[in-house]
Amino acid sequence: MTLDEDDRDVYITGNFNAWNPKDPNFKMTKIDNAHYFIDIADEKLPDIIEYKFTKGGWGNVEIDKYDNITANKKVKKTDKESNNKVEKWRINWGPFKKEFFPNVELIDEAFYSPQLDKTRKVWALLPYNYHETEQDYPVLYLQDAQNLFNESSAFGNWEIDKKLALLAEYGRGNLIVIAVEHGNNDRIKEYIFDNEEVTEGAEGKKYLRFITDTLKPFVDKNYRTKKDRDNTGIGGSSLGALISIYAGFLYPEVYSKLMIFSPSLWVEPNNDFPLMKFSKAFYTKVYLYGGAKEGSQMVERIEKFETALQTWELQDYFNFETKTSINDEGTHQEFYWSQEFPRAIEWLYYDTLEDPTTIKKQTSTTEKNG
Repeated sequence: MTLDEDDRDVYITGNFNAWNPKDPNFKMTKIDNAHYFIDIADEKLPDIIEYKFTKGGWGNVEIDKYDNITANKKVKKTDKESNNKVEKWRINWGPFKKEFFPNVELIDEAFYSPQLDKTRKVWALLPYNYHETEQDYPVLYLQDAQNLFNESSAFGNWEIDKKLALLAEYGRGNLIVIAVEHGNNDRIKEYIFDNEEVTEGAEGKKYLRFITDTLKPFVDKNYRTKKDRDNTGIGGSSLGALISIYAGFLYPEVYSKLMIFSPSLWVEPNNDFPLMKFSKAFYTKVYLYGGAKEGSQMVERIEKFETALQTWELQDYFNFETKTSINDEGTHQEFYWSQEFPRAIEWLYYDTLEDPTTIKKQTSTTEKNG
């Protein structure tokens, strides 16, 4: 295999390892700056082998010289040998194609919350072809909109508009994201559920009622949404992740998908979350992410929380399906949450192990109109 000079390790992935893009058992051996090889035992391979090359993740997968998705490479096991050339690599999920960018709409500059008696800026990110279709879409509610797609954000941003464009190109961007700006000086107060030791006058209960009882009905009335719990998720990072955990536990009849990035579990070191008990346990998907360099206890607390989820499942409070992702290099920054966002969307909303780059390429409105 030949490729441009690049210091990152090269992996082969395919139908022989569940399309794991960074499987240490399938890391290729470097010959020189442009050539790599791997020798795989026959017993590990199917008769027809499908595969791709990555630099350690789908955000760094091979693409063609025009920045397009490449088809799976195929070879028969009986061929014994295959030589391939990689023309280009994605770098941190890019480049992004503008024709697939979501339609970003400001729902309201000052959306009134009767629960908080305050106003909040709220955005809707709609699929790129939303206005050309009549279909309904699943929804994800995200906290801290200031840091989700605003290029002037002081701390950087998740670039969810770009990541949704990439997912749309892969046929996996068919969802609506509702982005709710935090309350600036009241952010801590509104994202803490009930802990006077952290902040006086915590308003997390009111905030969750605002999202669930006021904002969601408005969104469902004014946009083509799939309103049921199976198609509704909520998430955020840091304290925004913490309040999203409460949302899932207190309103399981509303939210079935939780995107929990670097949660501030120090607020609840004993995992003393209130849990509603129903006659039938609600099936809920929880995507947990943390960085090993976020602090000495981040990974430990996430692992402890994951154990708590399993305990609550045994007690028939919930029926959890959990995926935990730990980035050994991750710090408490938007850059790393940005990298994790497409993986979380795919797992929460598409529930597949297949190669996300094999989905039939979407045709943009621009392409259709010539």
